[in-house]
Amino acid sequence: MRRLEGKVALVTGASSGIGAALARELSRRGATLVLLARRADRIAALGEELGAAQGRAMAIPADVARDGDLPRAVAAALERFGRLDVVVANAGFGVAGPFARLTLDDYRRQMETNVFGVLRTAQAALPALRASRGTLVLIGSVSGHVSAPGSSPYSMSKFAVRALAEALRAELWPEGVATVLVSPGFVESEIRRVDNQGRLREGARDAVPAWLRLPADAAARRIARAILRRDREVVVTLHGKLLVLLARLCPGLLAWVGRRVAARPPRPREGAPRS
Repeated sequence: MRRLEGKVALVTGASSGIGAALARELSRRGATLVLLARRADRIAALGEELGAAQGRAMAIPADVARDGDLPRAVAAALERFGRLDVVVANAGFGVAGPFARLTLDDYRRQMETNVFGVLRTAQAALPALRASRGTLVLIGSVSGHVSAPGSSPYSMSKFAVRALAEALRAELWPEGVATVLVSPGFVESEIRRVDNQGRLREGARDAVPAWLRLPADAAARRIARAILRRDREVVVTLHGKLLVLLARLCPGLLAWVGRRVAARPPRPREGAPRS
């Protein structure tokens, strides 16, 4: 089980949801963790849980949307642990709403975190991954395969992440670096209770019913297996796999469903409905 013993994994957006659950799962499999997120108190607590006092983890406050944070974090990780074997570009959020009501700044804010944040992470970590012949993990979404009405900024960002993964997979493989794309469906997290500014709404209700949400620890186990196998892509959740399959085989059917959904009266928005 502990096939990551002696390996060092860096995870952005590690303060909650998939990021925190994956950090715990990689630690359980033997990895030393480098935890990055804006919420310093949360990652500090997670670092203590995962063995910071014993040298098994370190927490570094960082914002993937800010120039300079990722190179500094990677440099600190290399100074402390000497290597990086797995880098997970997970940090992100969702901007939602009808196109006619969104501004260019909404789209810029979405791309700055979900696309340029991934680019900053990959560029900062690439020399270390080349040295270790490691694994770059990009957290995309089923929304990177299927674009739904009312989520064009988020879907655009995740389509871009999927395109980046496909290009990097071919470019980096000759150097021994694997690129794994993770496309989750609905996973249990705070993700849909974050507003268009990237702020968590503590009292907001998750618009996705509980029966449709996969527990984050279950998602993390599937992602960890894909990392160990250096898979091309893992689609997490059964409904996610079905949607991706329909997008490939029956795009007309999904387009018809999208038109029906778009024709419904909009519901009051409490968070960012994304997967």
